[in-house]
Amino acid sequence: MSALLITLSGLLLPFGALSAWAAYGLADTGQYVTTMAPLAEDPDVRDAVADTVGDGIMREVDVGPPMQGTVAPFVHEAVRSFTQTRAFRLAWDAGNRATHDAVLRALQDEREEAVTVDLAPVTAQVRDQLAHDHVPLAARIPVQHTAVAVLPAAELDRLRKGFHVLEVAGFWLPVAAVVFAAGGIALAVRRRRAVTATALGTALGGALLGLALSAGRALTLAGLPSDVPHPAAAAVYDALTATLRTVSWLLLALGLTVALLAWLSRYARRRPAALREPDTGTADPGSLRTDTPSSDQNMPVT
Repeated sequence: MSALLITLSGLLLPFGALSAWAAYGLADTGQYVTTMAPLAEDPDVRDAVADTVGDGIMREVDVGPPMQGTVAPFVHEAVRSFTQTRAFRLAWDAGNRATHDAVLRALQDEREEAVTVDLAPVTAQVRDQLAHDHVPLAARIPVQHTAVAVLPAAELDRLRKGFHVLEVAGFWLPVAAVVFAAGGIALAVRRRRAVTATALGTALGGALLGLALSAGRALTLAGLPSDVPHPAAAAVYDALTATLRTVSWLLLALGLTVALLAWLSRYARRRPAALREPDTGTADPGSLRTDTPSSDQNMPVT
């Protein structure tokens, strides 16, 4: 029973860390925006934004084919320069916050409507920042209420069920892992060996979590469409899973440290006994007694 509980604890640990990260880390809007904020200065993300926005502008601008080759590089360079400004970082944070809020409300509500994001507040913040920086004609930038689709209505029911499962698992799986580990150690005949096994199981769980993150990164990038920039997607994946990678390394280090300490304590306990002076069994000469009967006592009495 002790071995079974310790094994279950080691198996549940990586799943519990993953569920808790998804249910509590990704579900926190402030934490999500803070996690995504450094990506506004990532070169791959900036290039992806510049290409996407630049292509969108060129589709909206009525320019004949002869002028496409002249105007397009200018537009892309202008957008790329904009990605290096404070206004872009402000728009990046505002856009991520608006998108996360919309998705989170959809997962917690029961409405069967497609999730959309109105980017008008983001545009307004960018316009105000550009006007504050004295950019010419910034005050004339139109603020239009444009609904950008984020999640289709057909996928909401499945995503809600999955999100609810993650909320339950994110709390109970780590608790179950701790309870099973404590129960396995309490039921063990040899407690030190049980502590060592639990620590090694914890280290193994951390290693498995790290391998799962690496495999998930490769599968995610391989499954993306060809028109999605892979370097930018890799930067987003790494930013979102940075906490999980830290947890995997902490579990690995904690497990190996506890296992090493348990082994050293066992060795330190046996060493004094091994160094103790052995008992040779020789008697003290002064304590010898001569109880041999004399020859007169052995003579027969006539």
